[in-house]
Amino acid sequence: MSLRMQIYNKLVNKHSGIRERYMEVHCKQTPFSKINSYFVLLWLNVRYYILKDWTLDYIKIVRENEQKNLKTDVPESLFATEYSATHILQAVKDYDIISFDIFDTLVFRPFSAPTDLFDYLAEQIGILDFKSVRIAQEWKARQDKFAVSGSYEVTLEEIWNRIEYETGYPARKGRNLEEELEQRFCYANPVMHTVFKELQRRKKTIIITSDMYLSEAFLEKLLAQNGYSGIQKLYISSEYNAGKSDGTIYEYVKEDFEKEKIIHIGDNEISDITNAKKAGLAVFYYPNVNKHSKAYRAYDMSLMVGAAYRGIVNNHMYCGNNSYSMEYEYGYIYGGLFVLGYCTFIHDYYKKNGIDKILFLSRDGDIIKQVYNKLYQEDSTEYVYWSRKAATKLMAEDDRHDYFRRFIEHKVNQQHKIAEILEAMELQELGRELVGLDVSEYLTDSNQSKLRKFIESKWECVIKKYKEQHKAAKRYYEDILTGCKRAVAVDIGWAGSGAMALRHLVEQEWNITCEIIGLIAGTNTIYNSEPDASEPFLQSGKLVAYLYSQSHNRDLLKKHDPNKDYNVFWELLLSSPTPQFSGFQSGNACREKTEDRYLPDLDITLQFGKYDANQEGIKEIQHGILDFAADYKEHFKDFPYMFNISGRDAYAPMLVAASHNEKYLKAIEKKFDLEINVN
Repeated sequence: MSLRMQIYNKLVNKHSGIRERYMEVHCKQTPFSKINSYFVLLWLNVRYYILKDWTLDYIKIVRENEQKNLKTDVPESLFATEYSATHILQAVKDYDIISFDIFDTLVFRPFSAPTDLFDYLAEQIGILDFKSVRIAQEWKARQDKFAVSGSYEVTLEEIWNRIEYETGYPARKGRNLEEELEQRFCYANPVMHTVFKELQRRKKTIIITSDMYLSEAFLEKLLAQNGYSGIQKLYISSEYNAGKSDGTIYEYVKEDFEKEKIIHIGDNEISDITNAKKAGLAVFYYPNVNKHSKAYRAYDMSLMVGAAYRGIVNNHMYCGNNSYSMEYEYGYIYGGLFVLGYCTFIHDYYKKNGIDKILFLSRDGDIIKQVYNKLYQEDSTEYVYWSRKAATKLMAEDDRHDYFRRFIEHKVNQQHKIAEILEAMELQELGRELVGLDVSEYLTDSNQSKLRKFIESKWECVIKKYKEQHKAAKRYYEDILTGCKRAVAVDIGWAGSGAMALRHLVEQEWNITCEIIGLIAGTNTIYNSEPDASEPFLQSGKLVAYLYSQSHNRDLLKKHDPNKDYNVFWELLLSSPTPQFSGFQSGNACREKTEDRYLPDLDITLQFGKYDANQEGIKEIQHGILDFAADYKEHFKDFPYMFNISGRDAYAPMLVAASHNEKYLKAIEKKFDLEINVN
């Protein structure tokens, strides 16, 4: 081993905490960061070995449950409104020449860092750790260039010549592939596109000033592809051997337009703002959309999905194109990735297990089916009416325990009057026969057993009450499951009672020859009164969980606490602007002033209850989820592996939302008054 490597191993590799902090500085793409990193490395070693600073033993990148100080009073997107098209146009209206930066100004990539593109290069080239190779060889190419010319500006060709020397991979092939990926991923910033077109209408002269290794010809083509054509001139650092990073390229701009008033627009505080000012140009600072990423976004995620999620969200929230409602942001930022990942999870199960039809159970299945149909139009799907209330009534004869647990035990000491309990059971008429109880009494610990004993004394009447509902539900599902041998019932969770009740009724009560498998987002956790309720069904495969269960993602199992309203937070994401489904009835049993629906072909009535509060807010949540799914699909439709979103990644944004004792989530919940039976 060379002396150099021995020293490197001693100072860098020997201690993981030192190495992480050193590489954090060393791998930044600026000439000065490399020099600065050597001083940082020396100081880190002094801190640990001489000053005995044991805090360096902790690796910063390993964090459990990231804590972010999220806004709870105003939408996050509100802070980008000062960078709207109107605002920018007002700021530049008196200038003759408008200079634009390209990346993170005129065009976006759907990533949270420019180097994230190299992960896709790595996958296509087939070289392990290629991202590190690409970054390292670019820096070496810049060093080589500086030794010859005194400038760090390089071309993509020079970078790839270095990579070919290092790896053997053909430079031309690699260069073409990188350019193809840039073309595939880059898209127009909607705010700047509006500004650009309006400036052209006003006959302003538009130029480009950019630090970039890509060629002028390629960048001109890339810009035109994204709606930016008719540019007067491009000043590209690799072409001029001068850059914005040291301010030298601005001299060329001034030389060509010495008599005109020039303003430069860009996202980098040093190269686009400070150095442009030093050169005598006016400036407009358009903050990088990823500037606030570490403050608000989840980073405890897998490499590529995490980068894509953060990039899409940051581009959407901070470009200045719009200010969204908090409900919309809740859907887009915290629900979009989950629904998208859940849909892919469902689709994979559908394909691998010979499923004939996917049943999206109301109402949680509403938004899931909307997204699913946009992703997998060829699959056989159906939105079906089902609810915990309907299932509990239909299962009363076969599962008396669950019937009383849901209707009585879960309502004890919750300020529910006995009259309300009987009404929920659809047994109002029994109220007249109560002995020793009054319907006006509240249900409490002291009277719950009396109420149960009374209802049990009338059990034959209770079962008879639900018989017609049985017949109606059977006709409904016989029609839906015609020709199906295997179907999945999709719900949010948590015990899986809805799906398992449907399975029991279909297979054992109604004798429909179709196997029902339940797909749920998450299960009961250690905080539930019945934490193990669904485990036998999960173990046997009758239930399958996406986000977590006892057998996977156990950190989420230990985090998800229904007593802190976690179930409500998730169910809110899947809320629907439709009325609550209450049950089935035979014949035309539509009630006045309800949304009841008669199905004449089946001669049954679907009965509905009331709507949830804040219907507009619910629609906004759905709108946010749909927009995220559409954006993600557009950017990654050519990369199907990017839709393999693990349950852990899907939950990661919600872990951030749960920061500081769920402060943000509680602020969202206050906007709604949902009647959700989740305990």
